[in-house]
Amino acid sequence: MPSKRTGLQSGSSTVGPDVEPCRAELPLLEGGAVRERADAARNRLRVLSAAERLFAERGVAGVTMDDVAAAAGVGKGTLYRRFTDKGGLAVALLDERERELQQSILSGPAPLGPDASPVARLTAFVSAYLSMLDRQLDLALMSETSSAGARLRIGAHAFWRQHCHYLLQQAGSHDADVRSAVLLAALSAEQVHHWLRVEGRALADVIMSMGGVARALAGA
Repeated sequence: MPSKRTGLQSGSSTVGPDVEPCRAELPLLEGGAVRERADAARNRLRVLSAAERLFAERGVAGVTMDDVAAAAGVGKGTLYRRFTDKGGLAVALLDERERELQQSILSGPAPLGPDASPVARLTAFVSAYLSMLDRQLDLALMSETSSAGARLRIGAHAFWRQHCHYLLQQAGSHDADVRSAVLLAALSAEQVHHWLRVEGRALADVIMSMGGVARALAGA
C-alpha cells in the first residue's frame, strides 16, 4: 500500500480553451505542507465550495471570477491573490477533491480505507471515484483530454493506478498491472462523460456496473 508520503505529483494539464494550462506540480498528501491561518483556510473552502456549485450549474465557461467572489462572500482582491485566475481556481478545486479521496483511501474508514478486503476496497474505490468524477466531470474531462496521453501523465492517475494494482495483487489477480490500467481506462472522464451525459445513464447504474467489472478483474 502506498505510504502517506507518496511523492506523487498532481501533474500539469490544460483545463479548457478559456483556462490556461496551469495545473501545478504539487505533491499530493505531502506531510510538510504549510499550515494556513484559520481565516485563510475558511475563505479557501468557501471559494472552492462556491466555485464547485457554480461550475456544476453553468459550466466552467459560464462562470467568472466575479461570480465566484460574490457567491463565496469574499472580496475580489482576496480571490485573485489566492487563485490568480479561473484556471488556477479550477485546478485547485480538482486537486482538492483528489486529495480528499486519496486521504480517505490511505487513512479513512473501511471499505474505502484500510481494514477491509481487497475486493471490497476496490469496489468502494470505484464508487467513490465515480462519485467524485460526476461532480467534477467537466474539469476532469478537459484536464484528461488536453493533449494526447494527458490522462496518463497526471500525477493523480499514478496514485489511482498504484492503489488498484496493490488491491488486485492482494486479491490474487494475475497481470495486476494490466488489469489496473484496464479498470482506470474504463473510468476515464471521457468514457464516464459519454455514459452519463451522452447516453444519459444514471450514476448509480454506472457505479453498479463498474463495481461488477472491478470484481471480475479481481477474480471475485
